[in-house]
Amino acid sequence: MKIYTKTGDKGQTALYGGTRVSKASARVESYGNIDELNSFIGISKSHIEDEEVLKQLKKIQFDLFTVGSEAATPVDKLMLANGKSRLPLIISDTEIEELENWMDAFDEKLDPLQYFILPGGGKSATFLHAARTICRRAERSLVFLNESEEVRPELIKYLNRLSDYLFVLARYISKINNEPEEYWNPNER
Repeated sequence: MKIYTKTGDKGQTALYGGTRVSKASARVESYGNIDELNSFIGISKSHIEDEEVLKQLKKIQFDLFTVGSEAATPVDKLMLANGKSRLPLIISDTEIEELENWMDAFDEKLDPLQYFILPGGGKSATFLHAARTICRRAERSLVFLNESEEVRPELIKYLNRLSDYLFVLARYISKINNEPEEYWNPNER
């Protein structure tokens, strides 16, 4: 099977379920942002050595494929004519709670926040901060899509929680790598 199909040469693509849409549609924008986030988490992983963190990030990348698959599927196409789900997996509260549990465990090892943190804190943390901002964009694009086409709320909730996780993880990675965080303190301008 060839990678190129030429079916998108005129600026359209097929959603999961067969509907053809413009590559500039809100739906394509949303799952494109999710794909970019997933790639950036891959970049972040290449600079991290902690095995437990790498295991978590691999799970998150898997979950982002699940989120992206659903974002690429109009709600009316989620179920097949025989009543079965078109998608083998969907994001649920279980994955959201998993992110919360991981965050809580990292947070216990961190100093309390007193100021906003400037994105940085070493190479690994910097990439995680960038992934966090891409995650926020992916979340905004799903919210925008939801204004015109229904999106299951769990997808938006997952990305919201994931951006928090990436922030806490960036702080944790800075700490275990002994790389100081820089603070935004308006009094120290």
